[in-house]
Amino acid sequence: MTSINTKDGTRIYYKDWGKGQPVVFSHGWPLSSDAWEDQMLFLGDRGYRCVAHDRRGHGRSSQPWNGNNMDTYADDLAELVKALDLKDAVHVGHSTGGGEVARYIGRHGTKRVAKAVLIGAVPPLMLKTASNPGGTPMEAFDGIRAGVLADRSQFFKDLSSPFYGANRPNSKVSQGLRDYFWLQGMMCGHKAAYDCIKAFSETDFTEDLKKIDVPTLVLHGDDDQIVPIADSAMLSSKLIKGATLKIIPGGPHGMCSTLKDMINAELLAFLQAGHS
Repeated sequence: MTSINTKDGTRIYYKDWGKGQPVVFSHGWPLSSDAWEDQMLFLGDRGYRCVAHDRRGHGRSSQPWNGNNMDTYADDLAELVKALDLKDAVHVGHSTGGGEVARYIGRHGTKRVAKAVLIGAVPPLMLKTASNPGGTPMEAFDGIRAGVLADRSQFFKDLSSPFYGANRPNSKVSQGLRDYFWLQGMMCGHKAAYDCIKAFSETDFTEDLKKIDVPTLVLHGDDDQIVPIADSAMLSSKLIKGATLKIIPGGPHGMCSTLKDMINAELLAFLQAGHS
């Protein structure tokens, strides 16, 4: 098993596929690096080195009691990048992983970073506050916490529906894909799954976004039922200097799976931009 040990002794599992410019993937909650396999196979076949890790407490990484917060997630990512000596890397983050990428750059800079991609990402701030009136009310996140505590297996089964847009008319989302979401979710430690809800909903990434000084693509579906576009991508794309905003019509939160051909094409075009 390919893994590194972080400074607090947590084992972080990762995949390292292909050769070429590194593309580093940060996954969403409560998933694992497996959520990126469609992108990694596609880009690995096209001359890129694809690296994806399971966040602490998720997937095949170890399940420490502490550190289930954005600063530690970002520092774990920095340790992985350093251990593999990745340079000129493109960092791609989905949902919570988009927050991880923003905080990683906010804390560790862009010395090793060539470009960034935020897909259905949680920044700048999901929670509704006085200064973020368009956000999602705390009651909604309390509801997620209650669902995870009451019966997280059933909660994840149910969550897979709005995640992929399976609750929309004429949806073609397979049961297999929804089962795969559940499987990844159940591999996440209970403590990490619970703590991460606070991390993705209450962390303010505004200052991190302002520090991003590399070409950045913000990709978001306009039918994202998990991270509504108005209070995320529409704001983030203004805070990141020179960001490119691409709105995917009808795109759900889990569009890296349901619209993988389209997302893969967008990623490849962005990776190739500026290279002759």
